[in-house]
Amino acid sequence: YYPVLCVGGIEDYKSCANKCGDGDVKGVDCGRVGLITCDKKYGCPAFFQNGATKQDDSIAGGVCMVLALVFLLVCLLGLVNVLQRGLMGMSTRIIYKATNVPGIFALVIGAAITVLVQSSSITTSVLTPLVGLGVIQLEQMLPLTLGANIGTTVTGLLASLVSDSVAALQVALCHLFFNISGIIIWYPIPFMRKIPLNGARELGKWTRRSKAIPPIYIITVFFICPLLLLGISELFVQKKVGWTVLGTIIVLAVFLGIIRFAWWWKRQEGRAQFIACLDKRTSRNAALAALPEDMQFLKSKVAQLAEHTGLPEDEEVDEEKAEGTDDAEAEPEAVAEEAEEQA
Repeated sequence: YYPVLCVGGIEDYKSCANKCGDGDVKGVDCGRVGLITCDKKYGCPAFFQNGATKQDDSIAGGVCMVLALVFLLVCLLGLVNVLQRGLMGMSTRIIYKATNVPGIFALVIGAAITVLVQSSSITTSVLTPLVGLGVIQLEQMLPLTLGANIGTTVTGLLASLVSDSVAALQVALCHLFFNISGIIIWYPIPFMRKIPLNGARELGKWTRRSKAIPPIYIITVFFICPLLLLGISELFVQKKVGWTVLGTIIVLAVFLGIIRFAWWWKRQEGRAQFIACLDKRTSRNAALAALPEDMQFLKSKVAQLAEHTGLPEDEEVDEEKAEGTDDAEAEPEAVAEEAEEQA
C-alpha cells in the first residue's frame, strides 16, 4: 500500500500524479502519490490503493524490507552451496585459468559481469566463496572487486540519464569518480596494493581464531566510523563557537587515540596480545563445548576401572554408608529397650 489520493478516485497518471498548487484541495483539484509515482504511459500500478494512510505505507515498506532480506540471505546461501558442490575437478582448473589474467583485464571482467547482473553484491558474493575454496587467488580477487565497483555505477548513470534531473546526474558521476579515485589510489602502485591484501589476510586469520571478528568489523567499519564522522561534520556545520570547539576536541581525541592505538599495536606487542587473547578465548570456548563429552568419557573410564578392580560402584558405597548409619542409629535404641526389659 502506498499513499495515493486521486481526483474522483480515478487511478491514472492525470488524476493521481498532478502537482497541487496553492489553494488546491488534494483529491479534488489535484492528486497525491507516495514513494512510487504513476507512469505516464501505463497509469498507476495495481498496488496503489486510493486513500491509503502513511501507516499502511510504513507497514508495507517494513514487510517488503524483511522479505527482501530473507530472500537475499536464502539466495546467497544457496549460491554458496551450489558453488561448493559444483566447483570440483575440471571446473576448478578452468575457472582458475580464466581468471588468471593481468590486472587491467580483471578490472574489465569485473565491471562487465557487474553490468550484466546489475549488482556488485552478486558479483562479490559469487567470487568470495571461490576465494575461500582456493579457486581464485586473493591477488586476482582484488581487481575483480574493483571492477565490480565500477560496473555498479552504470545502473545509477542510466537512471540519471532518463530522470531529466541535473542533480541526479551529478550524484551518479560523483559515485563513478569516487570509485575510480579509489582504484587509482589503491591498485596501480604495488606498495599501496599490499595494504588491502595484507589487511584481508590478517582479517581472515583472526576470523579463523574467533567468529566474533566479522560482526565486530562490520559494526565498526560500516556503522560506528560513519556515524562518528557524520556527527563530527554536523558539529562544524552548525557554525557556532561551542559546537565548533566540541568538534575540534573530538577530532583531536580521535586523532590521539589512533596514534596511541598504533603505538600499542606496533611498539608494545599489541598484535601479539590480541592474537593471544583470541587463542585463549577460542580454547576456552572449545573446552566448554567439549565438556559434556569429556564428562561422559570420564564416567565410562571410571566404570571400567571399577569393574576391573572390583571396587564397588558409587551407588553401592552410598547404600553401604546408609546401612551403616541405620545400624549405628539402631544400636542405642536396642540397648535402651534391653535396659527397660531388665528393669
